[in-house]
Order: sequence, then structure tokens, then C-alpha cells
Amino acid sequence: MSSPLFEPIALGALNLKNRIAMAPMTRSRAAPGEVINATAATYYAQRAGAGLIISEATQISRSGQGYPHTPGVFTDDQVRGWKIVTDAVHAAGGLIVAQLWHVGRVSLSDYQPDGLPGFAPSAVAAQGKGMRPDFSLTEFETPRALTVEQIKAVVADYAHAAEMAKKAGFDGVEIHGANGYLIDQFLKDGANRRTDRYGGSLENRARFMLEVVDAVVKVWGADRTAIRLSPSNGANGTVDSDPASIFLHAAAALKPYGLAFLHLIEGEPDTPMSIKDGAPQLAARIREAFGGPVMLNGGLTRELAEKAIAEGRADLVSVGVPFLANPDLVERWKTGAELNAPDRSTFYGGGDAGYIDYPTLDQVSEAA
Repeated sequence: MSSPLFEPIALGALNLKNRIAMAPMTRSRAAPGEVINATAATYYAQRAGAGLIISEATQISRSGQGYPHTPGVFTDDQVRGWKIVTDAVHAAGGLIVAQLWHVGRVSLSDYQPDGLPGFAPSAVAAQGKGMRPDFSLTEFETPRALTVEQIKAVVADYAHAAEMAKKAGFDGVEIHGANGYLIDQFLKDGANRRTDRYGGSLENRARFMLEVVDAVVKVWGADRTAIRLSPSNGANGTVDSDPASIFLHAAAALKPYGLAFLHLIEGEPDTPMSIKDGAPQLAARIREAFGGPVMLNGGLTRELAEKAIAEGRADLVSVGVPFLANPDLVERWKTGAELNAPDRSTFYGGGDAGYIDYPTLDQVSEAA
């Protein structure tokens, strides 16, 4: 049966063979120096059947890190590691963009070059527990509030990481503005208590996001730049008193750029990612305000993905865990084949088990 999921779509300069993207998924397997691990080329190339691969979140600077063994894209060694990955994906017929990441207040002093707490819009601690380099958990620290000069330096770090991602052979970049990380912290008033030009009004809280977009677009062009947002996701206690107002404003402010796409996280009802506490469903309104292609993420099955597109909430979708466990997910969705079950014990850290050893349909057939 025909489905829009298997039709091609153009996202700016990116021509996708289908509308099923591989969502960014942290795997915490980077080598020393935050260099992407050697087997990542196999991992990503196995999943090149996706219309687009979005890399695991990749920090833009040393101070942007907040989890163990996550890769960066700001040093020459990191670029060389990623170049092996992008070459492998391209050889397999795929497209891959780098997700540029700064965790803000979710970082710990363990990751900071000066050994002090991380940075955020305001000195307001995240809720929950942070993860040390040895994977142990600890209470979040109260972050240091960024000065205006430091904000300018972080924007410059985004621009530098964008340049390095281009050298690494990526097809474009996605700015990570979701899930309670730095850009999300500026947008949401629960984390942003500033009284200067970066806080208070909708325009002021969106200013940092737009400055980052400006800097990255100058490197890549708008047609190879995207951004990810999560209006109703309260990760790490990063919430807003009126998410509809700030995110509809943000979407409208992004519209003039003509970005390749907006990647929106909005959990589907009755799934593990469903929106909690009565937060509003905004995808359709945000898509209209943005005026460009919207990629939706949030616990999607094939049926829910088709429904989201049919209802006008998305132009394409991204899928995480099912892609992790099924390298040939597109083919499985197309044929209705059974999916591999994910092994959650191998999601983070470790070696090749649970990383590059999930079987494809062809391998299952050969073994039968």
C-alpha cells in the first residue's frame, strides 16, 4: 500500500529518498579527546537507508559537554574521526547532518576546563541528576550565568563547530535547541531569569537562538541548516509558563531564514514520549508559523507517522530507538516485517554489542 513515508522530499539543498529520518541518539562511545568511535562508521552506514541521518548530539566546545564519552566537532582530531563516518554514509547512499550541541546548565564541573560549574542563561540549577564521566549520578550544580561577552563567545563556538562540520564532510547541520539544553534554556522562562536583552520578553528570550542561527547560516547557508525545538518537553526541569507564545514566536522568527527544516519534538499520545501535565499540542500551529518543512519526532510508529503527515502536523518524521535496533527500518516499515527488540542495557557506553550487531532482514533470512 502506498504511503507518503516512502516518497522523496526536498529539504532545502537536501534531497531525501524517503521521509523517515534517523533521529539523533547519544550512544556515549566516543574515544579519548571526544573523537567519534572507530565503529561509528559501520553503525551509521548500516542505517543509510534513512532519508536523512541526524548525528548523535555533538558538542561545539569543551565547555558544551555534559555526558560521558560524547563526541565533539571542534578539533582537528574530531573532524578526522567524523570524516570517516560521513564518507561511509555517502558510500552507502545516505545523507548525514551534524547536530551541534551545547548542554548549558546540564553540564557539571567535571567537564569544564576550569573545573567550575557549567554555564547557563541564569544561575538556576537544572532539576534531577547529572552524569559524571564515570556514568555515576550526582545532583546538578548551580550554573554560572553567562555574561554578554561570554554569550558572544558561545555564538562564535557554534560558528567554529559549523565550519569544522563542513570540513568533516557532513551534508548540513542541525542546531540542537531542544531537550533542556542551552538554547532551550534561553527560550523558556523557567530557566531564563535574565533582565537584559536576552531575557524577559519573547523577543529577548529568542535572541540567543537567532544569533546562533545567523552564525551557522553564514557558514552553511540556510538551505543546509536546520534547528530542533521541544516546546512541551520539560527535560531537566526546563519548562515555560506559556510554551505556545514563546514557540510560536520562535517559529515565526525563524521563517524568514528559509531553513532546510525545523525538527520538532512532540510526543504522541499513549506513547512513552507522550506530553505530560496538560502541555499543549503545538505541531500544526508551529508548522504554519514556520512556513517550511517540519520533521516530527516523538514515539512514532509507521501508523502514527502517517497520521501526523495526513493531519498536517509534519512533512516527514524522525525515529530513534526503532532505528537503533533495526538498521533496515525503512524496509521493515515498507514490508510490514517484524522489528528487532532493542536492548536498553547497551544504549550507552560499551562496545560493538547492541551497536552494530542488530541483524537486517537479509541476515535473518540467511540464518534461517
